[in-house]
Amino acid sequence: MSTQGHRIEIEQGTERVRVVVGGQLLADSRRPLLLSETGYPVRYYLPPEDVRTDLLTPSGTHTVCPFKGTASYWSLEGGPEDIAWAYPEPHDAVAQIKDHLCFYEVQLG
Repeated sequence: MSTQGHRIEIEQGTERVRVVVGGQLLADSRRPLLLSETGYPVRYYLPPEDVRTDLLTPSGTHTVCPFKGTASYWSLEGGPEDIAWAYPEPHDAVAQIKDHLCFYEVQLG
């Protein structure tokens, strides 16, 4: 997808991606979606089946991206807050990331 010099590309990854917060494993996936967006680092969107969503609580935070849609955020009970986000109804151009969770910090390998 490209709009006025802004590009978003999504590809299927195979590298192992893990998310550990405070010594607790929150996600472990070998099927991340890699989203490359102009001006941002590559983000890893993980299938909800590979995320310990039972440890996360939806927060009241929502942000709007003109290219992806409205994001909903998740917090770890007891903190930190808003450590992950997902797009429950993404724009058609990025429909692949629907309901996949993205974390600020991931471990590769």
